[in-house]
Amino acid sequence: MIIIDNALVHELLTMTDCINVQDEAFRGLSTGRSIHRPRVDLYYPCERDDGYFRWGTMEGANGNYFAIRMKSDILTWPKSGSGQTMEKYCMQPGTYCGVIFLVSTRNGEPLAFINDGILQHMRVGGGAGLGAKYLARADAQVVGMLGSGGMARTYLDAFTCVRDIRACRVYSPTKAHREEFAAEMSARFKIEVVAVDSAREAVRGADIVAACTDSLLPVVEAEWLEPGMHVTNVNLNEFSAAVRERVDVFVRQGSLGLDFPETERFQKGLGGSPAAYVGGTNEEVARIPKSGTASTLLRSFGGTGNGQAKVPEFTDIAAGTSAGRKSDRDITFYLNAGNQGLQFSCVGGWVYELAKKQKRGREIPTEWFLQDIRD
Repeated sequence: MIIIDNALVHELLTMTDCINVQDEAFRGLSTGRSIHRPRVDLYYPCERDDGYFRWGTMEGANGNYFAIRMKSDILTWPKSGSGQTMEKYCMQPGTYCGVIFLVSTRNGEPLAFINDGILQHMRVGGGAGLGAKYLARADAQVVGMLGSGGMARTYLDAFTCVRDIRACRVYSPTKAHREEFAAEMSARFKIEVVAVDSAREAVRGADIVAACTDSLLPVVEAEWLEPGMHVTNVNLNEFSAAVRERVDVFVRQGSLGLDFPETERFQKGLGGSPAAYVGGTNEEVARIPKSGTASTLLRSFGGTGNGQAKVPEFTDIAAGTSAGRKSDRDITFYLNAGNQGLQFSCVGGWVYELAKKQKRGREIPTEWFLQDIRD
């Protein structure tokens, strides 16, 4: 068994490979060659009276690998002049705990622990790239980017892998951050990346619009969307339900597991989570923002029962059973969420194979994880 840290993932994983292995794994969902469980979180009160503990897991299997991604966070939801965002940490601000446990589907052997930091950003960016590959106009060249963090970087990386991107306009609330992003991405991709002073300016005239923020409030107005645009997201709160009326083609990556009825302890769109089990008293639970935007958007886009027609998923577009973009004037929207567990098994499995081939990673005894007591 081996431990694969973020530095090694960064060395081994390219965005092109990240997109390609997801493409193959997602196609397997229609034949049973791939399977996943949508993300479900668990909330419980923490030591802070303005925050909450959140445990998040997602699982998937394809080929020879099963993976479960696990993360332990303390969450807070600070408000500012630009809205409300979510902050997270483990133990103290600036440190995080997220790990992928990879096992063999052939014999159950535990194979690896992989730090999830780099792989997490890459798999999400790769998913957005996959959406652009199938739904963006063939001649798309200009990206409107909202956000300037790690996700924004991998999203732009992915778009350059599937389209001939020539320019990007980026906006985020902190001027220094967007200017740093512009300088770094211009040098990396040899394209024109310009920091702009508003979200509207970033979106105007773009071919691909990417919302890569941690905002709990919409950051894109429906009326900003123009014919021919391709739009995608990071979280479920970045677009209002009004966007539904502007979009011609909506495709979701996969099932979000939202067909279960809500109860007092199982809620949807809470605190930035698609679905979550929630502990604590009523007073404690009241700390967690309830995002009406996310739940409304999920219901309008998600095809979650109540007689709604099935919303096309990636497998429908890839197999040609759903038309996808029908003209260069269509506004397409790719909801980049739903197959998270499968992303970790396919991308994690790919990284593991590269590490084993190169004899990299820190070895630990497999026997530490085996026992002779039947459970």
